[in-house]
Amino acid sequence: MKEVTAAIILKGNQVLIAQRAQDDKLAGKWEFPGGKVEPGETPQECLKREIYEELTLEIEVRDFFAQSIYSYANGAIKLMAFYCQWIAGEVTLQVHSRVAWATWQELDQYDFAPADIPLVDKLKLL
Repeated sequence: MKEVTAAIILKGNQVLIAQRAQDDKLAGKWEFPGGKVEPGETPQECLKREIYEELTLEIEVRDFFAQSIYSYANGAIKLMAFYCQWIAGEVTLQVHSRVAWATWQELDQYDFAPADIPLVDKLKLL
């Protein structure tokens, strides 16, 4: 099972979400940005690296938020989400087609990747 991370980056009552690019397997789906944990890397180190690579943002990884296990056609993933603080940088899209700041109530308006849906459901309870 692949270990994958996701950043819950908050600004007031909004969370940063990103739309997968058209050449991606899950093209057009929305997600909490992050990526695959590399060998020898902690989930927190992975998240800092991935957010910088994907969005050119520096973040501080804080508390664990939740996890989701989902079996895609090409294998199962364990998606581990952490609260993160935006430290520096401006969003520069490297692998996504768009980003958005959404309130908890607005999250239902986005078509999320299946593994991210349990995270959306938990956020809506906050």
